[in-house]
Amino acid sequence: MRKVIVAAVAVAAAFGATAPASAQAWRIQPAVQRQIQNDINQLDRQIARAVQRKTVSQREATGLRRDAMNLQRSYNRYTRGGLDRQEVAQLESQVNRLHQRLRLERRDWDGRRG
Repeated sequence: MRKVIVAAVAVAAAFGATAPASAQAWRIQPAVQRQIQNDINQLDRQIARAVQRKTVSQREATGLRRDAMNLQRSYNRYTRGGLDRQEVAQLESQVNRLHQRLRLERRDWDGRRG
């Protein structure tokens, strides 16, 4: 009986020790972090290009730049401890939403945000 309990405790300890380690061991590859940073930088360049070509107004560009800065701040905050899956999904979602807003602002021709 004692051997069974010792074996059960050993198995539980082994699984207990590997579960947190495996959860923490999964971190985003550096290439994924670089890709997200490149997407944010690309957004900044696209906003500047849209202003230069006068496809968005200064007012629209101000709102887009503010959102891009907030996105960059979120990225910086998340990468301090390493990105996890949820943070990557959230950042990608924000990047995609901002890309969509930029496309919509280019096509509305009204000079107003939204």
